[in-house]
Amino acid sequence: MSDVIRRIVATDCGSTTTKAILIEQNDAGDYRLVARGEAPTTVEKPFEDVTLGVLNSITELEEITETTVPVGFAPGRRKLIADGVVWRQLKRGVRNSAGITGPLDASDLYVSTSSAGGGLQMMVAGVVKTMSAESAERAALGAGAILMDTLAVDDGRRDYQKVERLRQLRPDIILMSGGTDGGTKSHLIEMAEVIRRADPKPRFGDMKLPIIYAGNKEVREEVRAVLGEGIALQVVDNLRPKLEQENLGPAREEIHEMFLEHVMQQAPGYSKLLEWTSEEVMATPNAVGKLLKEYAENEKINVLGVDIGGATTDVFSVFMSSSGERIYNRTVSANLGMSYSICNVLKEAGVENIARWLPFEIAPSEVRNRLRNKMIRPTTIPQTYEDLLIEHAVAREALRLAFIHHKSLARDLVGVQSTSNVDRLFSAAEAGKSLVNMMALDMIIGSGGVLSHAPRRAQSALMMMDAYLPEGITMLTVDSIFMMPHLGVLSEHLYAAAKQVFEYDCIVKCGHCIAPIGVGKEGETCITVTGDGVNLTVPFGQIAVVPCGRNEFKELTITPGKNFDLGAGKGKDVRQKLEGGTVGIIIDARGRPFSVDLNAPNRVEKLRSFLTAMGLPLPK
Repeated sequence: MSDVIRRIVATDCGSTTTKAILIEQNDAGDYRLVARGEAPTTVEKPFEDVTLGVLNSITELEEITETTVPVGFAPGRRKLIADGVVWRQLKRGVRNSAGITGPLDASDLYVSTSSAGGGLQMMVAGVVKTMSAESAERAALGAGAILMDTLAVDDGRRDYQKVERLRQLRPDIILMSGGTDGGTKSHLIEMAEVIRRADPKPRFGDMKLPIIYAGNKEVREEVRAVLGEGIALQVVDNLRPKLEQENLGPAREEIHEMFLEHVMQQAPGYSKLLEWTSEEVMATPNAVGKLLKEYAENEKINVLGVDIGGATTDVFSVFMSSSGERIYNRTVSANLGMSYSICNVLKEAGVENIARWLPFEIAPSEVRNRLRNKMIRPTTIPQTYEDLLIEHAVAREALRLAFIHHKSLARDLVGVQSTSNVDRLFSAAEAGKSLVNMMALDMIIGSGGVLSHAPRRAQSALMMMDAYLPEGITMLTVDSIFMMPHLGVLSEHLYAAAKQVFEYDCIVKCGHCIAPIGVGKEGETCITVTGDGVNLTVPFGQIAVVPCGRNEFKELTITPGKNFDLGAGKGKDVRQKLEGGTVGIIIDARGRPFSVDLNAPNRVEKLRSFLTAMGLPLPK
C-alpha cells in the first residue's frame, strides 16, 4: 500500500477546533509531517456544517506549503481542495504515476476523526455494578465514548429513579449487558423493562434510540420483546460469556458502527464528510486508543498515555495481563480539567493537596481565589511564573486523581458465582488485581495543553514524575502538537506511515527516568550510575540529570542501594542501554512511595531543589 499512498491528509474535528495535518513521503521514502493547520469547528450555529471547518483547516495546509516545505520534499503549494471538496486522487482514479514529484495536487488518502457535537455519549446498564456493568463500562470507554452513567440492578437506585435518569440524560447509545451465557435471566428482563418505561429519546434527530444487547445469549428474544418496536436493538456476543472471561471486541465494533449511523449522520454536515473520507470517521478518543494499542503490540512494550484537556482527562493504558495478552483500557475523568473543570479538581483534591506542590509560600485561600478566577475566565493563560506553577500544581492533582480512577477500572476479572438473589449474586465483589504495573511500564506519553505546551519539556517530565510515580526505568515522552487522533485513524489503514510520523514528528522524548522503589534516610546512597563516561552517586531524596540528547544512547550499570529495588531485587545491579532526550537521563532518587506534605519541614526548599536539578528557573 505504501508504494501507492504518498500523500495523506488527516483531520480531527474537535469540539472547538478542527486540526488538519499533511503527511508525505520524502525523498528517502519515509513518511513525515509536512504541515499542520487548524480552524474553528463549525458544527454549531450559525454555520451548522462541520465540513466548513474542515475546508478552512485544509486551506491553511495549502497556504503553508506555498511558502514553507521541509527539506527533502518537493517545494510548492499543494492543491488539496477541488470543487469545494477534499480531493483524493486514488478514489477518483486519476492518480498521477509520477506521484508527488508531478503535479502538486490532491491527496492519496483522506482520513478523519471527530469529537465535535460533544462526541459519543453513552449509558451502560448491567446486572452487577462491579461485574457485568463494569465490563460494559470498559467496552464503552474503549470505543471512545463519554460515559454518562452506569445503571445496575444493585446500584442502590429504585426503578423510578433509573427511569428519571434515562429521560434526563438522553444518551446517543445504551449498552446493555449482564449474566454469563446460561446465567441470570430475570434481572436482565427487569432492566429491559426499566428502559422501556423510560422510553429515552436520542440526542440527535427523531430516530429510534440505538441499544446494543451484549448479555446472556439465552435471554435475547425476551429482551427484544420487552423493549418493543420503539428501540433500534442490535444484538452482539456476550461481554462476559463466562465469569472469568471478558469479550469486549464485538460490542466495541458495534458501538463504532452505531456511532457512524446514528450519531455522525445526524450531526450537521457529517453525511457530507463521510462521503469525502477514504475510510470511516472514527471517534477521537477511540483513534488515540487505536494508535497506542497498535504501537504497544508492535513494539512489544507497555504504554501509559494521558490527554489532559480543559474539561476532561483521558487515561489510556496497554499492559500485559496474567494470561500473556496485552490489554487496552481507557478511562475518562469527565470532571477533571485545566479550565472549565479546574474548580472540580480543587474540590476533589482539596486546596492543600494543590498548594503542597508550590515551591513558594502562599496562603491556601489565595490559591483558591486564583483558581476560581481561572474558572470564570477558562480561556486565559498564565501571565506570571507564579501563575504557571499554580497551574502545574493543579495538573499534578488532576493527573493523579484520573490515574487512580484508571487503575480502579483497568484490572483483572475476579468474582465468585452464587445462586441466591442479586445482593449475593457475586459474593466477594472484590476488585481484581490492577493491570497497571508501574515497574513493567516502558513508556509514558503526556498530551494536552498543559503538558504539550509547557514552556520547557523538563516541566512536563516533572509533572508526569510527580503524578504517576514511575518505577524502575521508564521513557517519558510528550505529544508535541496533539496529532495522535490523526495517526490513530491512519494506523488502522497504513500503520507504517502512522508509526514513522508518531516517532519522528509526534512524540518528543524527554529521556529515560530511573526511579528505584524503597525509602531511606535523607543523604544515604540511593543509586549509583556508571558507564559511558558517567560516574554518579545520587543520595536519597534528590533528583539528578545525566546530560544525554535525543537519539543519543548510553550503556549504563545502575546499582541501587541495599534497601532499593529497580526490578531485579533489592541492591541488585541493572545494566541497560538508555536513551536521552530534551531533558536527559533523569535519576529520581526520591524513593517509592513518594509524597509531599504541605506542612512538612523544608518542603519549599526541597521542591526548589527538584526544579534546580531539572534545569528549571526558581520563582522569586
